[in-house]
Amino acid sequence: MCIPRVILRVTLCMICVRYRVIRPASVRSLTRRTFDVLRSVVFFYIKTPLRVKEAGLEELIPTTWWPTRFDKEGKDEQEAKSESADERLRRRAYERGCQRLKKRIEVVEELQVQILKLLLNNKDRGTGEASRYIFLNKFRKFLQENASNRGHPTALCPPEYMLCFLHRLITAVRSYWDEGKRKGPGCISSEEAYVPPQLFYNGKVDYFDLQRLGGLLSHLKKALKDELASKTNIIIDPAEILTTSMDDLDEDEESGAAQRPFGAAAMGGALARPSWLSSPTLGRANRFLSTAAVSLMTPRRPLAPPEKVKVRTLAVEQRTEEDIEGSHGNDGLLLGRPLEEPDQPIAEKSLLEIVDGIVMMYNLSVHQQLGKMVVVSDDVHEYAMALKDTEEKIARCPARRADILDELQKSQKVFAEKLNHLSRRLAWINATVYSKEKMLDVYWLLRVCIRTVEHADNTGSLFAFAPEFYLNVAMNAYSALKNYFSPANSMEDLPGYEDTLTQLAAILAKHFADPRIVGTDIKDSLMQALASYVCYPQSLRAVERIPEEQRVAMMRNLLAPYEQRPWAQTNWILVRLWRGCGFGYRYTRLPHLLKTKPEDTNLPSLQKPCPSLLLQRHMAELLSMDKDMAASFLNSVLNQLNWAFSEFIGMIQEIQQAAERPERNFVDTRQLKVCATCFDLSVSLLRVLEMTVTLVPEIFLDWSRPSAELLLRRLAQLLNQVLNRVTAERNLFDRVVNLRLPGLESVDHYPILVAVTGILVQVLVEGERQGISRAASVLLSDPCFQLHSIQHLLGEGGEPAGSSTSSAPSMPPVVGPLGAALAPAISPAPGATGPADHKHFSLHAYTDYISEEEERKVEGMLAFLTLESKQAAASTAPTSEDDLCPICYAHSISAVFKPCSHKSCKACINQHLMNNKDCFFCKATITGVEDYTKPASS
Repeated sequence: MCIPRVILRVTLCMICVRYRVIRPASVRSLTRRTFDVLRSVVFFYIKTPLRVKEAGLEELIPTTWWPTRFDKEGKDEQEAKSESADERLRRRAYERGCQRLKKRIEVVEELQVQILKLLLNNKDRGTGEASRYIFLNKFRKFLQENASNRGHPTALCPPEYMLCFLHRLITAVRSYWDEGKRKGPGCISSEEAYVPPQLFYNGKVDYFDLQRLGGLLSHLKKALKDELASKTNIIIDPAEILTTSMDDLDEDEESGAAQRPFGAAAMGGALARPSWLSSPTLGRANRFLSTAAVSLMTPRRPLAPPEKVKVRTLAVEQRTEEDIEGSHGNDGLLLGRPLEEPDQPIAEKSLLEIVDGIVMMYNLSVHQQLGKMVVVSDDVHEYAMALKDTEEKIARCPARRADILDELQKSQKVFAEKLNHLSRRLAWINATVYSKEKMLDVYWLLRVCIRTVEHADNTGSLFAFAPEFYLNVAMNAYSALKNYFSPANSMEDLPGYEDTLTQLAAILAKHFADPRIVGTDIKDSLMQALASYVCYPQSLRAVERIPEEQRVAMMRNLLAPYEQRPWAQTNWILVRLWRGCGFGYRYTRLPHLLKTKPEDTNLPSLQKPCPSLLLQRHMAELLSMDKDMAASFLNSVLNQLNWAFSEFIGMIQEIQQAAERPERNFVDTRQLKVCATCFDLSVSLLRVLEMTVTLVPEIFLDWSRPSAELLLRRLAQLLNQVLNRVTAERNLFDRVVNLRLPGLESVDHYPILVAVTGILVQVLVEGERQGISRAASVLLSDPCFQLHSIQHLLGEGGEPAGSSTSSAPSMPPVVGPLGAALAPAISPAPGATGPADHKHFSLHAYTDYISEEEERKVEGMLAFLTLESKQAAASTAPTSEDDLCPICYAHSISAVFKPCSHKSCKACINQHLMNNKDCFFCKATITGVEDYTKPASS
């Protein structure tokens, strides 16, 4: 392996400085030119070889190896019990070659770190400025250019350069940090490093136009000026803020959208070359961060008048050592320490800003590069599976088919050659990108972000000044450690792994609904991260380890009404807490796919269920104690279910019509995706209702609660609608499912019917006698109830012999709880198969997923409903039209309004009073509702 010529030159300079051959002034000159002549981070890049022979990898790794055994999901089997002796020898030879390669690369990396240490030296000032402060200002300028040009990839530093530079910089900074710890016992070690919150609001560090958690910095300084004065002794002159804002608007008008980092630039305009490719240019400084309107009071002098100190407005390149480190009572970067922040030294202040820049650099492009390099590992797996499949075909190929055998052998050779190349390239990537040392660097960065967010959170309202990228890096770094570095390195082996998981869980649980965070994107990212967190046993246990007060607050936020918030993601979180406890809800693969498409068994499976009984208990306690919250939460769930299922029915109707058109035999992929999403949302909402009715059945069945009867009637209405749409003979749902369209694999009878069955079993079998009686009465009184829909669950839902669609009573129009009409069912198409040819759904066919006890409960429920239905039919007297509710014409009149004495059924008036207090008929204000009983004389 050859070391780049430029590394040799600067290494020679480093050796000369160490042995006093050249003066420190030459190093300062080198530092000034590093980001110009040597193109900054390009100097610290170790290029990934594209041609294995030229890189010398064949000599270092003469023996290649790749996994040859896979589980059903296509992943490597970790057990080596069946590994042959030849495979074991190849694997060990390959691992020795990887170690040799890693040692060679470490030599170059160590040289690069030593050069960075020279550039970070703050003791070589002599008659000029120390190298570290020259480096720091140029480093900040480099970050500004990359942050401001994110919309123009051609003007950015390549992410692979950033990745190498980040790791070398972390090593060098931690070395200086720990050296300072040894010299100053009061400082903290690099293992406990964090960025103090005052850097985010005192104007000493330029964050350019990057978004803050609380919104625009100009707005925050206006809205939180009193908090800044009381907590940090920073006073902001409102007139100066107004002047600065007006200047900013004038400049924006002059410069146009091309000067904005994410603005729409003219496509034909030439982009300025950044300083890492050309000479540096003075960038636009953030006037809100370095405003001259900031004046300071001398801290902790209550008896003396505040002494104001003017702060100069400095561009990044004009800062001096005194501006950063401070002197003579000036705290430098740590100006404006809040009372919540401990009064102790952390480290040299210049190192704090470099660490802040490292976090920003990871957010800009390093995480993207970590995810990109995983593709090589995926390619190795795919080619290894293809080679194994080809070898199996060769073994089965008949001797008489020499032509086929020859083609298979050619394919085998191609796959083997490709794997030889990829396995050596993967060894290089594992040594330079995914090694244990690199994993520890990312882990250290994760812990820095966690501690920084915790310290910023302690400042109360000033938390809004923290940049968004600290939360983003915390979430992305955890994702990288969990997904990118395995299986070669396991996150479980990291020091303090469980404590770090718990700290991150506490941050996600607290801040996903934090009112101090206003950005939509960062709030969505926090919600998605929390949803991913509760999917896996280890991270879910971390959520359960956070303090009980935080757990309860998290569940309360999850149970807030779904309106005006990202309810779909919230619903996924609740479903994942329940998955594994619901009726037939323990599968890791969609059961209907294993029956209809056994060839898809190699597709990735769903995550293994890991329910949280502790968080379920918190949910039950909250819904049980807070009746108003329970009613609003369930009403919002029912509203969203009505919307999602209505949209799904409308979408499959359009799909069916498109599939039947002779001139168009395809369906838009996006339409299929939206359809599948609506179906999945409907299933997940039904599962949340199942969880609720299981944990807190009194919400529906205890009619002493104000909204219990209304909620039960709405639930029964929706369940009947879902059953009727899905179980009707030769209906629209059946026809679309039988099309087996790509993208609609999840749409089938099993997921939605089993979810509905779980709810019915809870209210009709598992409850108390009085609750069961109420539930059965409400279900049977709903005009949409059809017994054969329940019979369909056990494969008994066929049309009775001799019946016909013309003689069957017409089903009334299906109207949603809010009056939204559901899409009507399509009549059977000509030539459709008859009942004898139709294959009925039955829970009995899924014995691997439905337990015997669950089957018995469904059979008991069906027998109970059959008996209750017959008794209700025998005891129900004919109802005249005058006795029906004039609103829905489905229920008898049961309520009278006060004071106007108009009448309707309870379901209609209760639903109406949720949004309106005026009478249906006379618009008088309703002051009360009383039960109505028809007089006997009538």
